[in-house]
Order: sequence, then structure tokens, then C-alpha cells
Amino acid sequence: MSLDKKLAERSGEKCELCGSTQELSAYTVEPGNAKNTDETIATCSTCLTQIQHPDQMDANHWRCLNDSMWSEVAAVQVVAWRMLNRLKSDGWPQDLLDMMYLDEDNLTWAKATGEGVSDEEAIVHRDSNGAILQNGDTVTLTKELDVRGATFSAKRGTAVRNIRLVHDNPEQIEGKIEGQSIIILTQYVKK
Repeated sequence: MSLDKKLAERSGEKCELCGSTQELSAYTVEPGNAKNTDETIATCSTCLTQIQHPDQMDANHWRCLNDSMWSEVAAVQVVAWRMLNRLKSDGWPQDLLDMMYLDEDNLTWAKATGEGVSDEEAIVHRDSNGAILQNGDTVTLTKELDVRGATFSAKRGTAVRNIRLVHDNPEQIEGKIEGQSIIILTQYVKK
């Protein structure tokens, strides 16, 4: 069964956030896998636009989270938590956040994008020179590294393109060298 059919069946062909039946599409909850229904939700175009463009937020639209935050689907809970955190300065979302419960794994997932995390708590990845790293950056190795499980070592000066940050460890990034995915310590790279 295709992803869209599985989502339609699970959601009853409604937006899993607001209940709309208009212009539904699949939304992968970052940093999720687009092929996994557990990490994807059915959303209407209104919800999707506001999720992807915080500057277009309509706080009244999100009053629907009063119901959807209780969903049994973890991905829906995560998006509800993120949206309530975006809006918590309005007052009523903070009340819902105070009632909401996410288990430890889902809370870690919800915080993975930095949404709802104070500046003191935020995990910041820095290279060997102190520059802030972001997903998709290109970095250069500052030291020759032995690659565990591979028959080669990564030479100093090797460019690692399109890195991914390890969301729960500020000292690690993921990248590919010679087609092999590896974890690299941030102290050995520079932007």
C-alpha cells in the first residue's frame, strides 16, 4: 500500500491537525523519513503553509490543536507541540502546552529542529574555529581520520558536502566520504 493510501486510511481523509478535507498532502515531520508513515502526517494546505512559513501564522487557525494534540500518532503530537511553542506568547497555547504530555523519545524528536528550545538549552554545532554549522553545509577535514569499518582513511583537506547535524550531540555531524556515511567529530572540521 502506498504512503498516501496509508495516510488517508489512518487520517480518515482529513488533515490530522485541523480536520479539514481540502487539499490534503503528506508532510514529513523533520528530521523524519518521507517513506515512513510513522514520521509523516496528512495536512491541509493551510496547515502546511503555516508550518513551513512561520511568518504567515494565523494563531486562531491553530486552536484546533486543543483536539489534535491528544492524537495517538506521535508525528501529530510532535507537530502540535512545535506549533504551540511557536504561538505560546499568545497565552492560550501555553495552557495547552502545560497540559500536553510527550514521552522522552517524542519530546527529543519535537526539539530536534530547535523549536521551543530556549537559547540556553539549544544544541549548537561548532567547527574547530567556532563557526556555527548547519544542515547542508560543506566542511573540510582538518586532520586525517581513520574510518572505522572501511578500508580507507579520510585525508586532511577532504571536503564533506551536505552534512547533517546529530541532533542530540553538538560534537558530532554526519557526512559521506567516498560514498560511505560516517560520523565526524566537529573538532576535526572547519567550515
